[in-house]
Amino acid sequence: MLREITVSRHRIHVSGVVQGVGFRPFVYNLANRLGLRGWVCNTSSGVDIEIEGSPDALEAFLRALPQEAPPLSRIDAIETSELPPNGYATFEIRHSQAQPDEFQPISPDVATCDACLAEVMDPTNRRYRYPFTNCTHCGPRFTIIRDIPYDRPKTTMAAFTMCPECQAEYEDPSDRRFHAQPNACPTCGPQLSLVPTPGGTLPQGLPDDPIEAMRSLLAMGWIVAIKGLGGFHLACDARNDAAVQKLRARKGRVGKPFALMARDLETARSLCYVSDDEARLLTGRERPIVLLRARPGNGIAPSVAPRQRNLGIMLPYTPLHHLLLLPGQGIPDVLVMTSGNLSEEPIAYENEDALRRLAGLADAFLLHNRDIYMRCDDSVVRVFQGAELPIRRSRGYAPYPVHLGEESIPLLACGAELKNTFCITRGRYAFLSQHIGDMENLETLTAYRHAVTHFERLFRVRPEALAHDLHPDYLATRYAQERSLREGIPAIGVQHHHAHIAACLAEHQRVGPVIGVAFDGTGYGDDGAIWGGEFLIADLQSYRRAAHLAYIPLPGGDAAVRRTYRMAWSHLHRAFDGAWPDIPALHGLNPTERRVVTRQVETGFNAPPTSSMGRLFDAVSAICGICLRATYEGQAAIELEMLADSGEVGEYEWPFFPNPDETPLAIDPAPVIRAVVRDVQAGVDVSTIAARFHNTVARMVAEVCNKLREQTGLNEVALSGGVWQNVLLLERTLNLLQKSGFTVYTHRLVPPNDGGLSLGQAAIANARLKQNE
Repeated sequence: MLREITVSRHRIHVSGVVQGVGFRPFVYNLANRLGLRGWVCNTSSGVDIEIEGSPDALEAFLRALPQEAPPLSRIDAIETSELPPNGYATFEIRHSQAQPDEFQPISPDVATCDACLAEVMDPTNRRYRYPFTNCTHCGPRFTIIRDIPYDRPKTTMAAFTMCPECQAEYEDPSDRRFHAQPNACPTCGPQLSLVPTPGGTLPQGLPDDPIEAMRSLLAMGWIVAIKGLGGFHLACDARNDAAVQKLRARKGRVGKPFALMARDLETARSLCYVSDDEARLLTGRERPIVLLRARPGNGIAPSVAPRQRNLGIMLPYTPLHHLLLLPGQGIPDVLVMTSGNLSEEPIAYENEDALRRLAGLADAFLLHNRDIYMRCDDSVVRVFQGAELPIRRSRGYAPYPVHLGEESIPLLACGAELKNTFCITRGRYAFLSQHIGDMENLETLTAYRHAVTHFERLFRVRPEALAHDLHPDYLATRYAQERSLREGIPAIGVQHHHAHIAACLAEHQRVGPVIGVAFDGTGYGDDGAIWGGEFLIADLQSYRRAAHLAYIPLPGGDAAVRRTYRMAWSHLHRAFDGAWPDIPALHGLNPTERRVVTRQVETGFNAPPTSSMGRLFDAVSAICGICLRATYEGQAAIELEMLADSGEVGEYEWPFFPNPDETPLAIDPAPVIRAVVRDVQAGVDVSTIAARFHNTVARMVAEVCNKLREQTGLNEVALSGGVWQNVLLLERTLNLLQKSGFTVYTHRLVPPNDGGLSLGQAAIANARLKQNE
């Protein structure tokens, strides 16, 4: 008697990053390997599977689905239901199905995989030296997607019809290009072209190959614009100081360090000290710019990163980059690769726009005809205690979501003025945008609006509320308020530093309350003052200001941010009761300006009060003669950190609680200013002074947190705000807090600076809306 064969059928829905990463081919091959039948299909909400076969095979399939998934996929959930058998004869990949109200996460752009790179370097391969080689494991994703489901007609590759060979790869389940949407080759895909800057000419005798011609121009010291994955880079030989200085002059970038692209990891190690954790980041699929400690005498032009101990290094992440940096006679092994824009403008990403906007910056342009739909800058990270500390979250990371601990109301958090990102929430996901930039001009606002519209379409979000900063003049705030009036949805104002702490809580899926230490340069306070040295008792709904740096006048407002000596004058005036001590670094400054500043400080005219820790760093930096004029945000504080002697353990005396019963506690910075002045006048080395100042601030944070724990019983601390990008201060503070028994939350997924603020705005707005339901 024959034994009856049992057949079962399952319906499976997989959500997460499961499109554009080879997931359907993986499912197809897995099903065939196990002798299962049915189908797999992309939908707007993920991947749907119907699978039929023996119970043992189905069990093996469900076990292998998460364990063997493609490397670029990120499975968030697998939902399974049983159905009656259907009698499928084969397993097939069905056409994608668009669902109007459904969504799923999108993969970021990914660095070239080893298999594709091997093909590009193989003279016998049909993709030899082809700069747009990719497969399901690598290449463009986010920057070319117009809409979901992720299929070629919904990308900027729709303009390129695959040749028979590429089409065969695309349709072959055993090929790694099976359903690779950007698949292309030299016969059918995008092409490069080299052109001079408008009105210019190229030298005679250049090679016909645009890549080889561009390599020759770089070797000659030219400044070139190169169209990449998410926009244009401006590039030059990083060892040619004349070329780097020329680029600085043209770009209007006086002192801010340039990012570098090194040929390979070995080259990066010759330039900088690279730990194993840093090497993993450099060579990972995200390929961010990694801030590394520079080796002395590494041959990099001094003007690449003036007054810095660190260099920002990335490795090639497209075939074009690898080909440009191949070894050759006189060919640079490391390039300056900075965003293709004038300072304060968004990165150029369209050919015609780049030729117009970058004409005065670049001598030649390496263009291609694959459109970029969504511009996306390079990401920047540091390593802190073996983990990532994001500085700018963009290419390679965006738009992958932060997972929230609970369901969120659909909303849009509009972000801050500087380092802007926005955040859209749906379900348990918070989708942070790529780096938008400083919202200070129409060009950036236009890029912002385009990106918001794109995210809302991609993730099928119609916001039910908007969250924004309290500052009335921020362009992002105005955008939220105008849209609120137009669409009739609530606009929720969120205090800047509360949003910082909430961002840290949200990425750790915590709700508080915690002791939040929010240190930055500028944030609009509830009282109209400029906050920035804040201790908050905060959860996701509300906060109480428990302590802060005592207010100091900010003479001239934003002028004092750029001219850091003004903050030095302001602090000195307060610390010494108007009897300014002799500070060598401040000699030679305009006496008329000093009199004006004195008057502003004494009267408060055009000198709003500030509690900013960032401005205290500025003052100490100027008093030490390190940075008297800042040409980019945070310069004075960054240079103070760079000069600090990490071996120095001394601290300054700082009576933290002159009025211990005051509410909130006001921490007077005058004692530490007087201590710094004493060391300066005694001729103590600035590296020692800088270290002692860092140690003292760390001690102050620990002591204030201890006092607040006594008052509240709270034992958890969240550190957020741009000042916590300073890893010396972060390390010293974290050690002291942990020794005191605190549980401390720091940033690992989003930047502590304003680039992560929108996540906090979203978390707070969601909590308040739910509270009111």
